[in-house]
Amino acid sequence: MSRLLVGTDGPETSERLLGYLSDALGADDEVCIVTSEPGGDETTSDEMATGEEALDILQEGLGEAVVERHQFVRGNEPIEDLLAAADDFDADEYVIGIRKRTPVGKMVFGSTAQNLLLEADRAVRCVPLIE
Repeated sequence: MSRLLVGTDGPETSERLLGYLSDALGADDEVCIVTSEPGGDETTSDEMATGEEALDILQEGLGEAVVERHQFVRGNEPIEDLLAAADDFDADEYVIGIRKRTPVGKMVFGSTAQNLLLEADRAVRCVPLIE
């Protein structure tokens, strides 16, 4: 049995992760799904609704495997929420989507995936978000 922490940033990411997880999950695996919003006045109702939709896609698609779901709106960077959630859930590994970005894009916007790969203390499964 594995405990997976799945991080998503929107419905499209959730669809791609669901495609991967549907084949990869074992019968006894447990999943915690997480999304992280900016928090405070910086989070709009549309962003909240998009986050909920992203979580719904994974929860409905994974059924019994999902044991927890969280939409964090604490003002943290997504990497902070992912690391904390993995500790709280006692996850064995992370599952995240990755996109190809230019060096300038990484510098300006950061890269949650890159930061997670550098800071994680457990395995990270990376699912390509483009075909």
